[in-house]
Amino acid sequence: MTAIKHALQRDIFTPNDERLLSIVNVCKAGKKKKNCFLCATVTTERPVQVNVVKVKKSDKGDFYKRQTAWVLRDLAVVDAKDAIKENPEFDLHFDKVYKWVASSIAEKNTFISCLWKLNQRYIRKKIDFINVSSQLLEENVPLGPEVVDEYQELSAREEQDIEIMMEGCEYAISNAEAFADKLSRELQVLDGANIQSIMASEKQVNILMKLLDEALKEVDQIELKLSSYEEMLQSVKEQMDQISESNHLIQLSNTNNLKLLSEIEFLVNHMDLAKGHIKALHEGDLSSSRGIEACTNAADALLQCMNVALQPGHEMLQAVKQQQQRFSDLREQFARRLASHLNNVFVQQNIFLLLFSAKGHDQSSTLAQHSIELTLPNHHPFHRDLLRYAKLMEWLKNTDYGKYEGLTVNYMDYLSRLYEREIKDFFEVAKIKMTGASKEGKKFDEFRCILGLHGSSGKLTGSTSSLNKLTVQSSGNRRSQSSSLLDMGNMSTSDLDVADRTKFDKIFEQVLSELEPLCLAEQDFISKFFKLQQHLSIPGTPMSDTEDVDGGTLSRIHSTGGSQSITSENHMIRQMMIKIFRCVEPELNNLIALGDKIDSFNSLYMLVKMSHHVWTAQNVDPTSFLSTTLGNVLVTVKRNFDKCISNQIKQMEDVKISKKSKVGILPFVAEFEEFAALAESIFKNAERRGDLDKAYLKLIRAVFMNVEKVANESQKTPRDVVMMENFHHIFATLSRLKISCLEAEKKEAKQKYTDHLQSYVIYSLGQPLEKLNHFFEGVEARVAQGVREEEVSYQLAFNKQELRKVIKEYPGKEVKKGLDNLYKKVDKHLCEEENLLQVVWHSMQDEFIRQYKHFEGLIARCYPGSGITMEFTIQDILDYFSSIAQSH
Repeated sequence: MTAIKHALQRDIFTPNDERLLSIVNVCKAGKKKKNCFLCATVTTERPVQVNVVKVKKSDKGDFYKRQTAWVLRDLAVVDAKDAIKENPEFDLHFDKVYKWVASSIAEKNTFISCLWKLNQRYIRKKIDFINVSSQLLEENVPLGPEVVDEYQELSAREEQDIEIMMEGCEYAISNAEAFADKLSRELQVLDGANIQSIMASEKQVNILMKLLDEALKEVDQIELKLSSYEEMLQSVKEQMDQISESNHLIQLSNTNNLKLLSEIEFLVNHMDLAKGHIKALHEGDLSSSRGIEACTNAADALLQCMNVALQPGHEMLQAVKQQQQRFSDLREQFARRLASHLNNVFVQQNIFLLLFSAKGHDQSSTLAQHSIELTLPNHHPFHRDLLRYAKLMEWLKNTDYGKYEGLTVNYMDYLSRLYEREIKDFFEVAKIKMTGASKEGKKFDEFRCILGLHGSSGKLTGSTSSLNKLTVQSSGNRRSQSSSLLDMGNMSTSDLDVADRTKFDKIFEQVLSELEPLCLAEQDFISKFFKLQQHLSIPGTPMSDTEDVDGGTLSRIHSTGGSQSITSENHMIRQMMIKIFRCVEPELNNLIALGDKIDSFNSLYMLVKMSHHVWTAQNVDPTSFLSTTLGNVLVTVKRNFDKCISNQIKQMEDVKISKKSKVGILPFVAEFEEFAALAESIFKNAERRGDLDKAYLKLIRAVFMNVEKVANESQKTPRDVVMMENFHHIFATLSRLKISCLEAEKKEAKQKYTDHLQSYVIYSLGQPLEKLNHFFEGVEARVAQGVREEEVSYQLAFNKQELRKVIKEYPGKEVKKGLDNLYKKVDKHLCEEENLLQVVWHSMQDEFIRQYKHFEGLIARCYPGSGITMEFTIQDILDYFSSIAQSH
């Protein structure tokens, strides 16, 4: 243990300026036996610090390392477990209880005794030693045998002296006993010399002892003085501790006072409302611009005071509670006053606009005025006046949503009635302009009587059937048609005046052009006035079908927050627009129905115009009220367009032809030409070109199918003539209009025309030279059966005499007569409007010449050297055809 103690002192404690006083080999109680050392040490420098150090032997080498150290001042209890019966266990209570088991009882007792002495000497703190024998707690208790038999290491000087002595003795290593005896003898000689020297210097020793006694007395006096000084310093220390504690309390009080002052200044600066603001909130003028600005500033200041971020505990202050209650009362009073004033503004503006729109004291003067120029009243002044309150509306929305909601509902109610009247009047004027009834005052009076206009009520009543009756009266001087507009859909489009269609197109465009800025201006005003931010939505987002925006809907919208706030505000704007402009879509549908009844081809104009406006609105906001409403109306227009196409196809299928007259160009073929020409002019550069192309394909297929159907049913006119003339007309129409989607149908029409022209020519030319045709058909049959061509003349039925006989039956004069009869028959078959007679006659000439050449070829091959020829030549044929054509 002594060697370990010296090794620990050298390797661990000396480098740290510590002195090892006691050591005990221990292990933790109740765990695997891992030995370590507990060391009691003191520092070599003052002030002295006493430590208890835990040292552990390294696992990878034969050296020790410092693991844990505790200050003895932190030791509270030393528990030896049993004061009577000795055992190796003991506990040390530092920040927690450490249980140890010593390797020997002697080491344990020595270590505990050392701790007691160190406590008494340096700590002056009451450490509880429990279950410890009283014998250990005495200062004169020996430290144990190991302390007496303490090993002391030789110094370097001593090692050097021993080496010199051993070098001076030859047998110092070989005979250690003799060397030891020699050293012993020399030591005895030296001891004797020392004794003699001491005895010789007894006097000096006595003097020295006397001086030592005096020094001890001086040391005792110094110790007494030091003790008194120490007591005085202890008293001063206590006084300084009291002064320090007092200064700390004073500093703490000052800090608290500064913090209290800061909190008070914060509350005063942030929760104090200026008297001017209070006056403005109580009695500020909400009618003037200066008063509105003052009220707005006061409301913002009030909101800042109410929304100040209070620290925890501020709410418990009575003054803060009173101020908050005062602010709440101010807010409630001003919100009530603001809501009442804005409600009055809504009512006054509504009354003013109604009176302005009804200026003239009766409805007839209003309609007469608007009939000159189809326009909607401008609400910009009304919006401009209300936008002065936009910031106050935002304040109301943030502070009292109930009143904000009430104002929103009232605004929608007032404006919906106003817009309903204005828009209905506007659409009635548009209907009058469409029917042309407003051109003359008399007809306007008739229209007024039919619709039942009342100047006192300011409303328009009536129905589309009334407009139908009026239209017949007003347009009778231009067309001799049936007595109702309902019959106009069945009329041929060629009977309708192109100017009327152009007029309808301009009126419809004017209606849309007036509605669009009106709706956009109102939506922009709602967004700015009610502080509802507009954000572009994702295209394709469905819009709610709800048309009634009540308080519940607004409350639900307000309650949603977070990521849904933008969507909620867009939804709220749409719902407000639906409520305000609830009559727009029905009125547009009624106007579209009227236009469709006036002329079914008006659906083409409406489809193009409506598609353009829908496309424009969707580029701005695909889910806005205007975009959705126009989109819904576009569906109706598209449905009417499809119905127009279906009606034309049905008319084609129901067409009946006369059995007594020639067919000519079928009516639906001419109507398709008119439809295509009109559609191409309307749909030029239009967005909905695809719809027209689909309609073209449906119509052209129906035209082709029904032309063949009529041709098959025709009795007066040959089938080939009906097909030839009508497909020639279709081909000419498609070539002139150059419709790209019908290129295949154009080629098909040309092919059908060519095929039926050829068929008709061949069929017609078989009659003038009938016997000659039959003769040469027999010749070709014999050749086909295997008879050689030069041997055909030896056949009885086809000899040269029979050939001459047949040829003599067709002299030039007879042929010309037959061709003349053929020309007259063809002339009866063909119609004049298509002008195909000369084309057909020329084709017949070519075919006749081809047959002539064919007959002459057969004569040359089958009757060689016979000298037989036809009674007429090719030049005769050309002269016959030319003279016949010129004579007719």
